[in-house]
Amino acid sequence: MQLRLGLFGAEASTAEMHKALQDILNVFPTENYGLTEISGPGVSGECREKAGMHINEDMFYPEIFNIVENKALNEGEYGELLLTTLLKEGMPILRYRTKDITSLNFEPCKCGRTLVRMNRIKGRTDDMLIIKGVNVFPSQIESVLMGIDALAKNYEIIVKRENYMDNLEVLVEVTDEKLLSDYSKLENLRAHIKTQLKAVVQLDIKVKLVEPFSIKRSEGKVKRVTDLR
Repeated sequence: MQLRLGLFGAEASTAEMHKALQDILNVFPTENYGLTEISGPGVSGECREKAGMHINEDMFYPEIFNIVENKALNEGEYGELLLTTLLKEGMPILRYRTKDITSLNFEPCKCGRTLVRMNRIKGRTDDMLIIKGVNVFPSQIESVLMGIDALAKNYEIIVKRENYMDNLEVLVEVTDEKLLSDYSKLENLRAHIKTQLKAVVQLDIKVKLVEPFSIKRSEGKVKRVTDLR
């Protein structure tokens, strides 16, 4: 029996990661969202249109807030998702801070559903890195790396402080270790990655290409950022 549909959740993923999963597993991947503190899986999920995750509004009331200014944001604006449970009786939750950054879309979906949709998680308020005054989310870096065929799917973001300045270094595995012995191709690839990262993040990021399976795998929740400051 062949798998046709993959419902992925727990860890936020990029569109590029879904494309890789589709190519590798030959399944149609959907993004799904939930929190243990709220109900577990089932808060929202993508349909085949992949145009945002439909929130089950009969169970949850979503809001987007600017936490710093303590104000609600309008449709389409990115901020922290707050959820209020509507059916919980033993432990109702009001305006729970998810720390996930997203936006809401109230337009009816092409699939026919009219439930409000939340866009793919952009990052977390506690994952955001401030480097030289620029807000950087690991998902931005992942979106670049996952779109380059010569790179494997495992990477590490290292934050360092040098000469009183914070800097980023990205370690990423190549798919073919033979590339590491071809200096010209290696430098061309590194330069391409740096250019793509700067276009997205607006920072010069040091890139180090390493052998396949050389970056330590995480047990349980994936850890992408190593902060050495």
